[in-house]
Amino acid sequence: MRLIPAFLLFLVCSQAATRLLVTVVDQKSGNPVKDLKAADFRVLDDNTPRPVEAAEPAPGLMDVMLLLDTSLAGAVLQPVAESLIGPLQPSEQMAIVSVHSAADLIQDFTSSRELLLNAVSSLKFGNSPRLLDALYASINGGFRASAFRRVIILLTAGVEGPSRVGEREVLKLARNYGVSIYPVYAMGQARDMMERLARQTGGASFNLPRVGTGVGQPSPAARIYEVMRSAYTLTLSGNLKLGGRYKIEIERPERMFVSGLPLD
Repeated sequence: MRLIPAFLLFLVCSQAATRLLVTVVDQKSGNPVKDLKAADFRVLDDNTPRPVEAAEPAPGLMDVMLLLDTSLAGAVLQPVAESLIGPLQPSEQMAIVSVHSAADLIQDFTSSRELLLNAVSSLKFGNSPRLLDALYASINGGFRASAFRRVIILLTAGVEGPSRVGEREVLKLARNYGVSIYPVYAMGQARDMMERLARQTGGASFNLPRVGTGVGQPSPAARIYEVMRSAYTLTLSGNLKLGGRYKIEIERPERMFVSGLPLD
């Protein structure tokens, strides 16, 4: 039986401040930016500055839901899905969801690598995936028993089918449940959608052919987890919730991908 996790505690512990989960990635190198201080961040809430009182590493432990595209092109992603199981820490859990015209839970949250690998190897490919529908269904109640930070890795060929729900509905639900989305895609057809999903949920997006391809670079799975584990928790003054038109800026000259997820 798990103790009350730090991630859930910091979601509710403060009535005098607002918290914001932020991920920052250098756009040129793809590396997470890990050395930022409170003074490096500028948060605008509908163009009104919100002072940043503190910038701390986000809680390290995660509950990861892996959504795997089972289109015909998605078959090439199966080895990548298997590699994403290895970096889990002993206390962390993962669930496996098959993405097609619906979202099927193949393996519920478990820390057993054997069960997770068996679930990935059992998937059948050749379907027409509806990514937004699958995200909505997975977020909507999929993390009820979650104990740690809530993360979705959407591993996809990058082609969106005729989903019934839109981005706005998915983003609203992710914000309500405190879920960060990390799309990992093989092709660029839905690249803009992937980046928007990541940017507005405190996640990051990864173009698979470009991840971990340089000499001396970590493997794709290692880079994805490095970014996920390098998020910040910003503490903003005042207890007013952030509106839908907030903006996060970094006071540095480099081009950076910056995403945010309000936690309070």
